[in-house]
Formats: sequence, C-alpha cells, structure tokens
Amino acid sequence: MAPRPKLPRTVWILGIVSLLMDLSSEIYHALLPAFLTITLGLPVAAMGALDGIAEATANIAKLVSGRLSDRSQRRKPWILLGYGMAALSKPLFPLADGALPVLGARFVDRIGKGIRGAPRDAMIADETPPALRGAAYGLRQAMDTVGGFLAPLFAVGMMLLLANDIRTVFWIAVIPAFLSFMFAWAMLREPARHLATNTNVAWGGWRSLDAQVRRLIGVGFLFGLARFSESFLILKAMDVGLGAAWSPLVLALFSLAYLLLAYPAGALSDRIDPKSLLLAGIAVLVAADLWLAEATTLWAVALGVILWGAHMALTQGIFARMIADAAPKAQRASSFGAFFFASGVSALLASLGAGLLWDRGGPADTFLTAAGIAALAGTMAWLMPKRD
Repeated sequence: MAPRPKLPRTVWILGIVSLLMDLSSEIYHALLPAFLTITLGLPVAAMGALDGIAEATANIAKLVSGRLSDRSQRRKPWILLGYGMAALSKPLFPLADGALPVLGARFVDRIGKGIRGAPRDAMIADETPPALRGAAYGLRQAMDTVGGFLAPLFAVGMMLLLANDIRTVFWIAVIPAFLSFMFAWAMLREPARHLATNTNVAWGGWRSLDAQVRRLIGVGFLFGLARFSESFLILKAMDVGLGAAWSPLVLALFSLAYLLLAYPAGALSDRIDPKSLLLAGIAVLVAADLWLAEATTLWAVALGVILWGAHMALTQGIFARMIADAAPKAQRASSFGAFFFASGVSALLASLGAGLLWDRGGPADTFLTAAGIAALAGTMAWLMPKRD
C-alpha cells in the first residue's frame, strides 16, 4: 500500500493561526456570560441577543468576503484583514462599561471572523487533494479547538490569581490575538498556481450555486436553529451550582471533546460517506439536548457538555468538506460564504430564541426545543439526495 500523502503546509499554518486566535477569543467567550450577567447586571436575553447579533454579523461578512475572494482569486489579503480586525477588537472588551460597548467590540471581532472564514476554508480546499479534505478540515478544527480548550483553563487560573478581576484577564488575552495575525502575515503564502488562474465567474445569486451546495445550505440553516451559543452551556452549569469563577471550565470540557474527535471524524469522512457522519453528529446533538434538559447535577451537565462537543466534531468539519466537494472551483469561496451566511441568520434566531425561552420557561424548555429542531434538520439531511 502506498503511504498516505501528507497534508499541505498551508493547512498546518492556518491551524496554528486559528489556535492562537481562538486562544484569545475563547478567553473572552468563557468570561462574557459572567461579565454580562454579574459585572454589568444584564439579563440572559441580552446575552442571547449579543451572541446572536455577533455571530450573524460574522456569517453575513463571510458571504461578501467569499464572493470578493473568488472575483480576485486571492485568499491571503482577506484572511489577513479578518485576523487583523479580530486582533484590534480585543482591547475594546476591557474598556467596555455597558452592553453597547461590548456589542461594539463583539461586532468588530465577528466582522473579522466573517471576513477570514470563507477565504480560509476555500484556501484549504484549493491546496488539499480531494482524498485528504476531510482530514484537512478536521485538523484545522482540532487545532482551533486546542485554543478553545486551553483558553478556559487559562481564564480560570487568571481569575483565581487576579481575584476575579475580569478586565485584567481581558487585557492579557490581547497578546495571542496579535501573535496570530503576525504569524499569518509572515508565514502564509498565496499559491502561485492559484494566482495564475484569474477566473471571473458571474455571480447570479443563490440560483447560480451548485444544486448540492443549495441543499447543504438548507440543512445547515435548519441545523443552525438548534445550535445556540455555548454560553448557554455555561449558564446551565451555573444554574445547577457551578460558581462564576469556575464557569470557563465548561468550555474547556466542551473543547476537549471537540478536539479529540475533530481530526478522526474528518479523516474518517475521507473513507466513508460524509453524510453518514453528519447524521450521526445531528443525532448526538439531539441526545445532548434531551439530556441537558433533565440534568440537575454538575456531573450530569458535564456529560451533556461532552456530547455537545462530540456533535460539533461530527458536523462542523464535515459540513466544510461536503461544501468543498460540491462547489465548483471558481465558486468555492462564494459557496462557503453563502453557507455561512445562512448559518449566521439561523445563529441569530437560535440565540435570540434561546435567551427568550430561558428567561420565560427555563433551561428545560430551551434544550427541548433545540432537540426538536435538530431532529427536523436530521430528517432533512437524511432525505437529501446524492450529488446530481
């Protein structure tokens, strides 16, 4: 048997860049629920709106940057712009004294995330042979999640060391964000063969996308309605007795399950039908929601959080791989952007709805509703025909 080819250098570089930025971003993400609800005294619905608007903004930006990346046939400038904006947003968090300044900081941060997302995933598809795409996306997701795993642990340690001074922890978290941008600027290279192929494809809107891409967008939209922010996992743990200073450990546990499974799931999708893994991931989300709806102890919540991380590993990289396989090369970034745009709209609705349900009916109503929506998304994915 011939040895399995190695993943391209670009995939590893983008993985390291993602790791550093996620290390920074997840420190803020881990502490924002406590910062908003305790330090600033805002209701849970406000947190849901903040998360929803921020994530929707990111994914809308992906639609624009994806199209511009395809038109210019360049990826690196958009990736650098996105990581640069994210890095510049970080100092705004410790300076915030209310909901609007936090929203502004999240807005800039998520715009940066949106700008870099579609070109980055398109660059991975450009550089990776089809037989290795699942592994490539799985590796990038895993390295990204290493940052997500380390960040909550760092946040807890700094909170204990600094007597719960959240603002000082936020200042420290600025450092890896700027390191991420500098590493991308110094190490990332636009492939010569990509620059030589300047194909300007007319953009005719949704109808110009490949039929299979449109089907995946429909599944992704419905699935996104069941995928509210992980901040609600933190609130669930706090609801059953976890202290605010220890709350970032919820994201550490979530990220550990995610990173341990992301690469194996991606590599497995290179050998079996990716749709089977996607259906398995949706089923795991349904199980996680049903479990968390009834969980009343920290240990029970911990198991639900592990399942939540497992479902992410079985869906996020798989969606990316399926989009990369279905999209024509000249519309690759545009297809990613359209998918992320639809996901952004559903992310906004999901987080807004989760916040309202939580305030009015409690955690159980929130998770049970999400389980029902996820089951519908699974049915839609199961009925999705194979590529024409």
